[in-house]
Amino acid sequence: MNKSTHDCVAIDFGASSGRVMLGRFDGASIQLEELHRFSNDPVMVSGTLHWDVLRLLHEIKQGLAKAAQSGADVRSIGVDTWGVDFALLDERGQMLQNPVHYRDARNTGAVASAAKHYPLQDFYAETGIQFMDWNTAFQLHAIRQAQPELLERADRLLFLPDLFGYFLTGQMTTEYSIAGTSQLLSLSTGDWSEIVMEKLKLPKRLFGKIVPSGTYLGALLPEIQRETGLGSVPVVSVCGHDTQSARAAVPSKTPRFAFLSSGSWSLLGTETDKPIADERSFARNITNEAGFGGTFGFLKNINGLFFIQESRRYFNRDGAQYGYADLERLATEVPRNLALIDPNDPLFVAPGDIPVRVQQYCSNTNQPVPQSIGEIIRCIYESLAQKYKDVLLDLQTCTGKTYDRLHVIGGGAKDGYLCQLTANACGIDVMAGPVEATVLGNLCVQLIQAGKLESIAAAREMLAQGDIKTYRSR
Repeated sequence: MNKSTHDCVAIDFGASSGRVMLGRFDGASIQLEELHRFSNDPVMVSGTLHWDVLRLLHEIKQGLAKAAQSGADVRSIGVDTWGVDFALLDERGQMLQNPVHYRDARNTGAVASAAKHYPLQDFYAETGIQFMDWNTAFQLHAIRQAQPELLERADRLLFLPDLFGYFLTGQMTTEYSIAGTSQLLSLSTGDWSEIVMEKLKLPKRLFGKIVPSGTYLGALLPEIQRETGLGSVPVVSVCGHDTQSARAAVPSKTPRFAFLSSGSWSLLGTETDKPIADERSFARNITNEAGFGGTFGFLKNINGLFFIQESRRYFNRDGAQYGYADLERLATEVPRNLALIDPNDPLFVAPGDIPVRVQQYCSNTNQPVPQSIGEIIRCIYESLAQKYKDVLLDLQTCTGKTYDRLHVIGGGAKDGYLCQLTANACGIDVMAGPVEATVLGNLCVQLIQAGKLESIAAAREMLAQGDIKTYRSR
């Protein structure tokens, strides 16, 4: 135990894995230690794709037990996850079902169906969120259409980081950034939109009071303390949405920056003090996601390294052992592709045979069809880089600002091939790192809450001193 450090635990979930990370802050930098890593595998049950949240809670406990065993003087804990998904609880606080995965077929066509009740342009002006079938508002609309009895039985909705916070502390809250993914917040009030609830006939009782990012939630329940060996450690409602935790860790020394949070999803955007929800941003389907300090991530959700993850799984289905480095090498060994896909085409929503669907898309659009593994992977990489260029231009049009560099944060910062392609396509320098942006943002919010860091600006200044690799446009 090092009494000169301030130790915090970040519990970070992505769409395919989770980690429990220890952060040690010595006043000048944060040292990370991975305590526990585990897969996050959805489960298909009777035709519905669910998140296995009880197993994930078990994994959280294992990680917290390792934190206790490490001898760290844990001062606080924070949880972040992906956005939009939720659990419905009854009046006793019991889940009515395991949360449904956002990629489940239940949500297909939900935007078009909801538009019959509330015109999309009005919907966007009210909420400022990019339209996707799996946004919380549309998932609830799909439930209303197919399982109205489920909503009738429900007493409370908890987004996933709030759900895990409830499991750990017994306290129910709704944190601002994760609520901001739902398409249920009013841009004008910063609170739940009564007009959306009225138009979609959603019960108001489901939605609790929204608290700012960085709010103290409560101490670990006695049973959790006994199971893990930790004491009465406080849990902080950090930026529960992983993208907003990552945005908090963009290592920019200036307030004007563009960032790409690169993982299973690519979130490309900038930071604004006020939302931009006008005709130009509506036409480009750009989102305004709430984040720390009342700021907004003005960004576009793009299907990202999900393509590479699912392709690797597909190619290895018969016993092959392709690693990510192998796929990248094969991509570099083939000539430049003449075909490009749209990563956000509905064809690519569901997991599974992504390489086959890449070929199908190219055939359907009368382009050369990639045949080899290398050709398919190169097509994916170049398509992602081109999409980043297009979205960056859209951002500049909507904000009236230009950006001379792009900060790539998250796991994709390790993918040098994609970073270089992105620099080339966008015509600007790419600054790659930190890789653990989401965890670092989670920890920085805890440190701000504890008074150990003055502000997000101070946190970013500190992180800018870390290991950042530059890819020059060529």
